[in-house]
Amino acid sequence: MILVTGGTGFLGAHVVRALLDRGEAVRCLLRPTSNPANLEGLAVERREGDLRDPESLRQAVHGCEAVFHVAADYRLGAPDPSELYRSNVEGTRNVMAAAAEAGVRKVVYTSTVGALGLRPDGGPADESTPSRLDDMPGAYKRSKFLAEAEALCWAKRGLPVVVVNPSTPVGERDVKPTPTGQLIVDFLRGRMPAYVDTGLNLIDVRDVAQGHLLAAERGAVGERYILGNANLTLREILEALARLTGRRAPRISLPHWVPFAAALAYAPLARIAGRAPQLSLESVRMSRHRMFFDSGKAVRELGLPQTPVEEALLRAVRWFLGAGYLSR
Repeated sequence: MILVTGGTGFLGAHVVRALLDRGEAVRCLLRPTSNPANLEGLAVERREGDLRDPESLRQAVHGCEAVFHVAADYRLGAPDPSELYRSNVEGTRNVMAAAAEAGVRKVVYTSTVGALGLRPDGGPADESTPSRLDDMPGAYKRSKFLAEAEALCWAKRGLPVVVVNPSTPVGERDVKPTPTGQLIVDFLRGRMPAYVDTGLNLIDVRDVAQGHLLAAERGAVGERYILGNANLTLREILEALARLTGRRAPRISLPHWVPFAAALAYAPLARIAGRAPQLSLESVRMSRHRMFFDSGKAVRELGLPQTPVEEALLRAVRWFLGAGYLSR
């Protein structure tokens, strides 16, 4: 039996499917408020629990030989940042403690490239690029930086933990959707009249899921592996979507102060409403840097697949269209 946390989410659902395709028995930890749509029709065992509840985690891990800790609170500009630390940092500590108590043979912890350092020259960073907590803008990145440190600390204590750092997955079943999925939806709706000079590393979400399984099989304990593929500017991503859909890509490049000013305007309104802003200062600050990464280590040591990202973008477009996101 293998436990997956976050199995109802975009990435977690693909990890669950990859494990089932391999013939594994899968148990998923679900919060009472989780949307189970991504697990419909799948032969998985469901256990109700919460990352912040150690007892529910102990019960979920009991009898499992491996744990894929994929779950995380992924919100930019959350009204109460302490919630991110409770779920991402304390939750990771609780998962690791339960796994150690159960004596599992391998734990794969899903971090993010957002917890890694960036190169001053803008070139692709790798697992060895220096990073500091002070360099992390916003509660989400800070909480994931601390959560990754927690996982690696447990590895030093003898728990067989491998860390994977996905870049920006794209593909189908992005139900929430993620910020990148929302970008695709906004493009399809014609709501992207302009862009800023930024960049991302994209990867097919199915390749990320396979990267998790490969990390469990071949990853060295205590090591980090970037799960990424193509480094693309935002303009290149939008042009790829234009080629796939026949829609026009935006041609206006905005200076960074424009979205920054808009985010400043949104912030007090969001605080009054008690919800995350439509455009957060956290996301704007992140967009000032090109998030380019080198996934060579994962390709060499794990055999990480490198499916052309346009295939994943096309599947994402078709899924959003079929799921009715343009009419919502």
